[in-house]
Amino acid sequence: MKNTPFKIFILDDDVWYSELLEYHLSLNPDYDIRKFHSAKDFFASLHEKPDVVTVDYSLPDKNGAEVLKLVKERNPDIQVIIISGQEDIATAVALLKQGAYDYIVKDEETPERLWNTINKVRENLSLREEINHLREEIGQKYDFGKVIIGNSEAIKKVFSLMDKATKTNIIVSITGETGTGKELVAKAIHYNSTRKKQPYVAVNVAAIPKELIESELFGHEKGAFTGATARRIGKFEEANKGTIFLDEIGELDISLQAKLLRVLQEKEITRVGGNSIVPVDVRIIVATHKNLAEEVKKGHFREDLYYRLLGLPINLPPLRERRSDILVLARHFMDAFAKENGMPRKNLSAGAQEKLLSYSFPGNVRELRALVELAMVLADEEMIQEQDINFSANNTDKDFLAKEQTLKNYTTRIIQYFLDKYDSNVLLVADKLDIGKSTIYRMIQSNELKVK
Repeated sequence: MKNTPFKIFILDDDVWYSELLEYHLSLNPDYDIRKFHSAKDFFASLHEKPDVVTVDYSLPDKNGAEVLKLVKERNPDIQVIIISGQEDIATAVALLKQGAYDYIVKDEETPERLWNTINKVRENLSLREEINHLREEIGQKYDFGKVIIGNSEAIKKVFSLMDKATKTNIIVSITGETGTGKELVAKAIHYNSTRKKQPYVAVNVAAIPKELIESELFGHEKGAFTGATARRIGKFEEANKGTIFLDEIGELDISLQAKLLRVLQEKEITRVGGNSIVPVDVRIIVATHKNLAEEVKKGHFREDLYYRLLGLPINLPPLRERRSDILVLARHFMDAFAKENGMPRKNLSAGAQEKLLSYSFPGNVRELRALVELAMVLADEEMIQEQDINFSANNTDKDFLAKEQTLKNYTTRIIQYFLDKYDSNVLLVADKLDIGKSTIYRMIQSNELKVK
């Protein structure tokens, strides 16, 4: 709840009735109430930014609809409650569509109903302030230096590009191997941009079956296909005014690439099974581990979409190309793990440091984090020794075959391991394991496998 008084303006040309409402609402000492008997005086004071205003629909100089329109034009955050002597359903519906918070008919229960409505307004305002506060905290959490740890020249270049990305709405294309932190960069750009108080929506294109991706992105109308029992908005509508992050964009089926291109150009979508055009204002960030230029040459990715998405390119270097950051990152993850688990801080012995520096880290930063967290658990003393750094334990269970499970269970565990390793990229996992992608999708739908 905000510390300043909750400010209420009452606009009613009936002096006696406005005093009645003021008396009833003033029973709450937190309310700061002012009365106005003309629209002219009311608008002359609107710069004081009341939280809520009550408006008599039948004023001598303006009607309630006109007052509502002008208030919302000047400050859309002010909630407007219309109070009318006429029970006109059509008028009430029209006013609510235009942005009125409530329409109350004058009778003996009006003061009580107004009291309850204003309480709801105040609760919603408090919730909105709490959400904004949390978003501010998230913004601090995604401070560049806290998201991407390191002092190497390669990382400093990434910081510079991220900073440039926050200053405009240019499309950002992030490339890098699995585990380099592409989504963390996308979140950091969003939460440091002017859209930070608006939605951030992430979509892993590779984790969604081809037949469902269009509905997932653009939504669908009731009856659009079997199982579409109600209208559902898609991720683009969900991200309106904010940012949508399309991870593994290189896996988008070529048949949908033209539709995505149209959305980028026209800034509007059409739900599956619908005809209505829905405008969307969305900042686009995409990521891929693939070389999209090569995918264009192979005919797997549209050239026009490639150039449209290129925007501001940010390439995240693999950990083997920023070795000076390995120990910095390791200490950061060790300290964070100790704090989260109430453990004493530990240090790396010279042998452990050398072992980390000599490793190629195919899983990049994600693998390094897993390695040092395991070492924190395995180490018996405050110093992590060379033998506590266990590369093989980070790949598969040592007693994998000794557990004597069914072939189906073994298969599920193997596929799940590779889904986790490759960020739920179904097509890449199917290629690595030489199995059909439909098999993986079916296991995901039956909850045998989990995707991020």
